[in-house]
Amino acid sequence: MKFCDECGSMMHTAGDAWACRSCENEAPRDSGAEAAMATRDGQRDDGPPAVADATRDAAETTREPCPAADCDGDRATSEMLPKPGGSYEVRLFTCVECGHKWRDS
Repeated sequence: MKFCDECGSMMHTAGDAWACRSCENEAPRDSGAEAAMATRDGQRDDGPPAVADATRDAAETTREPCPAADCDGDRATSEMLPKPGGSYEVRLFTCVECGHKWRDS
């Protein structure tokens, strides 16, 4: 990714040059510098980061009926997790009886 020296906008490739769509500035492409730019080649996906469950092993439960078809439990632990982007949180439940997990929709 290259940014324009004139206006700071992100530039795109146009043949042998980098071109800015905002101010029409152009800069020559440098194959050595482009090879050093970050790529996803060789990267690994470790999955989502681990989030500490503050309610694990907690004695507090809430009255929430388990939606699992083979369980008639009515108590669950809950935890709040932020949604990506931080717009709001999601409440996750775990049934005390069967361990089934679901989220508040």
